Order: sequence, then structure tokens, then C-alpha cells
Amino acid sequence: MNKLITIFSFLLLAACNLSTDKKGDSQDVAKALSEIKVPVYAWMGGPNQATDQEIKANFTDLKNKGIIGLMYNGGHDPETYKRVGGIAKEVGLEFHTWIPTMVQGDNPKLAPELYGINGLDESAFDKPPYVDYYKFLCPSREEVYQFLAELYGSIADLPEVDGIHLDYIRYPDVILAEGLWAKYDLVMDREYPQFDYCYCDYCVNGFKEKTGIDIKSVEDPSQVEEWKQYRYDLITNIVNRLADMVHAKGKEINAAVFPGPNSIARKIVRQEWDKWNLDAFYPMNYNDFYLKGTKWVGEVSHEGVTAINNRKPLYSGLFICPRPESKTDEPDPEGHGLIPEELEDAIRESMENGAAGVCLFTPGRMTDEHWKVFETAIRKDFTK
Repeated sequence: MNKLITIFSFLLLAACNLSTDKKGDSQDVAKALSEIKVPVYAWMGGPNQATDQEIKANFTDLKNKGIIGLMYNGGHDPETYKRVGGIAKEVGLEFHTWIPTMVQGDNPKLAPELYGINGLDESAFDKPPYVDYYKFLCPSREEVYQFLAELYGSIADLPEVDGIHLDYIRYPDVILAEGLWAKYDLVMDREYPQFDYCYCDYCVNGFKEKTGIDIKSVEDPSQVEEWKQYRYDLITNIVNRLADMVHAKGKEINAAVFPGPNSIARKIVRQEWDKWNLDAFYPMNYNDFYLKGTKWVGEVSHEGVTAINNRKPLYSGLFICPRPESKTDEPDPEGHGLIPEELEDAIRESMENGAAGVCLFTPGRMTDEHWKVFETAIRKDFTK
């Protein structure tokens, strides 16, 4: 009997010590998180074949490293977001569903005639520009809006979802970022018709009705400012209609946008995002794509904050290099990005120029050295 009592006492003491250790660990994590000065979000996708336990472990790790919210891509099925969003809420992360807007693959709900037409009268459905997945829809079609409203509305209804995160809410790149020219063996010194959208009957007739100009009879449409503005407005109209719908459901709506908006976004993808009624903006300030350094990240952050008159938060999107040791030998710009030695500078430039925080693309690309720099950088007050 005495032996049993001794064993029981030992187990009880061990359990108490374990409980104390866990409490201490929890307090240490809470203290470390309280020291963070830079709000950080992250783009990521899944869940693929991950179990709930694996997802929770990953989310907990990200939370403990200083991530406060996710822009999560998991397809179109609301049940996926209900499942994963529930785990995110349990861990204490904000959960925004990251779903492409104007880019859609083959879908029985979308007829081929709803896709954009370029200046050579080619459809993005069967002859997409640059890459196979660039099947852009036409923003002038009411059917397109209705498809998107149904998609986003069904997901915004979920209590596990904090917000809708729009992506590819634009036209195809009429001019690629210069860092991508070599990849596609192109010199994009002007707008070329094969990359210029949309010239479907709905867009052409709508523009003619509004301005009296038959854009198809114009020798160089790129010189017609009214034509550019017409297309900016088509995208803006879809965004603001979606915003009204999502807001009516009591949820937030935000978007990944190109840098600018004036220096880049308007010029190359027809985004006039300073006119969008969103709750936050996430410009993809991927400096390597534009052959720029980290100082440029600050410049475009300042431009964006100024353009929206600081009325809503702007989170500077940072593109991470997954293999820093071989970056200089990597021919594909998709393998470029911020190396650990540049990460703090990019965060500092963003914050000193008015950004509310940063967003990582993606945590899965972060090396151990990135995380070491990150841990220190996000605890610095760059606004002083």
C-alpha cells in the first residue's frame, strides 16, 4: 500500500510540475507576443491532405512567431473554410478567405463567352496570355458579378470567416513587371494588343455608348485616356458592389493589389484601387519583380498610404526568397525575393512610410534565418 501511495504521490507531483511548466510556457509566449510592434499577416494555402491536428500545430506555430491573421486560399468550397477557419479561431488568428476574383478556370457555372477578349479578338478562355491559368473574366458582364457575389456571399456567411480577401481583381498585365520580361522572352516597352483586354462586344458597345468613341476604329487604343478610365471603372464597380454585399453580412473585405496605385497598378493591370471601398489594402510590394531594392518598398508604401489618404490600413506585401543561398543563380523571378539580410529593411521601409503592418508571401518560404531576423524586426518601433 505504501508503495502505491508513493507512486501516486510521484505522479501527482509530476502532473503539478507539468501544469506549472505549461503555465509558464504560456506566460512566456504571451509576454513575447505583447512585445510585438509590427502587425503581420500572411498569405498561405491548403489544407490539401493535412489533418486538423497538423493544421492546428502549423497555425499555433505561426501565431507564436508573431502572425496575427491569415489570407487563406482553400478553393471554393465553404466547408473547407468552415473547417480551417474554426481551427484558426481556436488558435486566435484572424481568418480571411483568399479567393481569386477575375481569374477562373473551367467552371460549369461560367460560359466561355464570359471571358475577356484581347485586342486581337482572342479569348482568354481558350488562348490565355502568358500562362495557362490566366483565364480572365470580363468585368462588364452582369453574369460575372452574380457568380462572384454567390461565391463570396456563401463564404462570408460562415461565422468562422472574418473577411473576404480578393485577388486577381484586375485585367491581365498589359505590361509585365520588368523583372519578368526575360522569363517570357518579351520586351514590353508599350501596350501590345495580344495582352490588352477587354474588347468583347459588351465592353466595346458600352464604351461607345458612354463616350461616342468606337475603340475598334482607333489606330492606337493605348492613347485613349477615356478607354483606360472606362476599364478602371469596370473593375472598381465590381469591387464596390462586392464590398456592399460583404459589408451587409457584417464581414470585412480587403484585397491584394499591385503597387501604387498610380505608378504601377493603374498602368499595368487597370487597378485604380484608391477608389475601392475596402477595409484594408495589401499591395504586393515585391521589389525584385520591378528590379528594385528595399528602399522602393518604402516609396510605394508611402504612395499607397497617400493615395487612400490613410483612411484604411495598408499592409505592405513582402515576397520572400525561399532559397537565399542560390538566389543569384535562380533564373526564375518566382524564386527571387527578400533574403534574410533584406527583410528588416523591407519591414522598416514599410512602417516608416505609413504602412499599418506587413503581409508575408509566404511563411512557407521563410528560412530559419528569415525567422531570426523577423523575430527581432517585428519588436522594433519603426514609427518613432
